[in-house]
Amino acid sequence: MHVQEWLDTVPPVAVYAVVALVIGVESLGIPLPGEIVLVSAALLSSQHSGINPIVLGACASLGAVTGDSIGYAIGRKGGRPLLAWLGNKFPRHFSEGHVATAERSFEKWGMWAVFFGRFIALLRIFAGPLAGVLHMPYWKFLTANLLGGVIWAGGTTAVVYYVGIVAEDWLKRFSYFGLAAAVLVGLASMLMVRRKAQKMSAEKKEPAPVNAGE
Repeated sequence: MHVQEWLDTVPPVAVYAVVALVIGVESLGIPLPGEIVLVSAALLSSQHSGINPIVLGACASLGAVTGDSIGYAIGRKGGRPLLAWLGNKFPRHFSEGHVATAERSFEKWGMWAVFFGRFIALLRIFAGPLAGVLHMPYWKFLTANLLGGVIWAGGTTAVVYYVGIVAEDWLKRFSYFGLAAAVLVGLASMLMVRRKAQKMSAEKKEPAPVNAGE
């Protein structure tokens, strides 16, 4: 079953909880499809499903900020052995190459890596634990985490919600345009067929030409 179809079967309160939980666990360092769940829920909120986009954005933001903060604490306590353990458990996401790339990003950009990491799938998983492992000052991490989490979650919810509203309105208009176009195409086709038939009928009625030598 598609994520959006499944979310449509549960009450709005459960949708808010699922979005916050999935995004929180993903931000904590466990690879989950947080962005897919958020986009699906936001699109559902644009379809008069009873899901409030403001509450949805707030829950997504809360999950993002809380999950990253817990990930930071775990990374600070676990250190590099934690990254090695995650590499064994999730080699596709926490391979040595991915960890090295994330470390270079953090060394180069500092707290901006936490902020912009929220918008990049791979860094979104790394941001919290890696910031803790590298002992980034917590106030810097929290500032970047809070801004990135709220802008990413709230912005994604708002954009998808309004795109869904516009798309629904456009599809309604398109249905009328499509009906009108179908009628016009049908009438044009009928006229063309009638003209073709009349032309063929006229050609049959014309007398055959007489040869001069006969």
